[in-house]
Amino acid sequence: MGWPGIACFPLPRMEELALKLSMDGIQKKVLSPGKGEIPDYVDGTKVEFHYRSSLCNGTVLDDSRMMGGKSKPMELILGKKFKLPVWERVVSTMRPGEIAEFTCDVKHTALYPLVSQSLRNISVGKDPLEGQRHCCGIAQVHSHHSHSHKDLEELQANPQPLVFTIELLEVLSPGSFELETWAMTDEEKLAAVPQIHEEGNALFKQGDVQRAADKYYNAIACLKNLQMKEQPGDEPWIKLDLMITPLLLNYCQCKLILGQYYEVLDHCSSLLNKYEDNVKAYFKRGKAHAAVWNEVEARADFEKVLALDPSLGPAVAKEIRAMEDRIREKKKEEKGRFKNLFTYSSTSAAATTNNHLLCVSELRAGVDARLRYTLSRTRSVIETL
Repeated sequence: MGWPGIACFPLPRMEELALKLSMDGIQKKVLSPGKGEIPDYVDGTKVEFHYRSSLCNGTVLDDSRMMGGKSKPMELILGKKFKLPVWERVVSTMRPGEIAEFTCDVKHTALYPLVSQSLRNISVGKDPLEGQRHCCGIAQVHSHHSHSHKDLEELQANPQPLVFTIELLEVLSPGSFELETWAMTDEEKLAAVPQIHEEGNALFKQGDVQRAADKYYNAIACLKNLQMKEQPGDEPWIKLDLMITPLLLNYCQCKLILGQYYEVLDHCSSLLNKYEDNVKAYFKRGKAHAAVWNEVEARADFEKVLALDPSLGPAVAKEIRAMEDRIREKKKEEKGRFKNLFTYSSTSAAATTNNHLLCVSELRAGVDARLRYTLSRTRSVIETL
């Protein structure tokens, strides 16, 4: 649905809300009224909407229908301290399906360049957390020169009122949708980890390895976020790290199956730097080394596995045999390629030599014929004299 022409649909309740906005420097103009009553926007309500941000002269800064070359609505969970509070404020005056235009004083728009930077990063596939980091911190508020977009640099240097045109697509009450990890409180993240872990295990058993890896990653991200708030080495930090370890090993198993061996090497090495007796980390790292032809490193890891847990001897022997078979096959293929290369080179050299000899022979024959012709002509001239 595109943006329609302007038309006002005054409603008593909406007029009351619009008046309150006006008193705080926000002018609302309804373009399309939507349907039903204004929802009860309690904290935890999820809203989805399209937005277009413009200067007062009509210059468009951002449009969610076109950002990153695709149309993707904005999602907000109210009460989560979004960096642009005015969006929560104005959306809370709307009905589902409504389209409205909000002209907001500069006191409501000062942080928009930072929010826009984040949204633009996300729209082109960058890490959402990286985008959010652009939107926080006193130092970042003052470092307006850090923006990579000229329009945002100018807006940061010269704050001004902005016009937000919003189409409210959907309103979901708390508990009616699955909460994404980024929107969870610390308590919710900690409580969600066991469930996410189990979901990953179930997907792995079903053979859906990629989705299982995604689940493990999300669970790790929850715990890492909590761990960042603790002092490394303290008891809470260690407790969280012990929860991360099995999830990371499961994640590495998925990556082994998916053939992403260097990621396995990195994660297992990181684990072993902290936990030198982790047999599973040595075993998975050994398999990853073997997969990328690091024979010496693979054997060292497998030997460590045997030293820590001799009962894994059969499993280690199987991996070593598989590695040796691959190495023999590789050497055989390389030998065949070199043999063909030398055969081709010899044949090519022989053909070249024969061609050269043929050319020399033809040249000699040509010279002999020319010489005979010259001698014959000379003899004829002498006889004539």
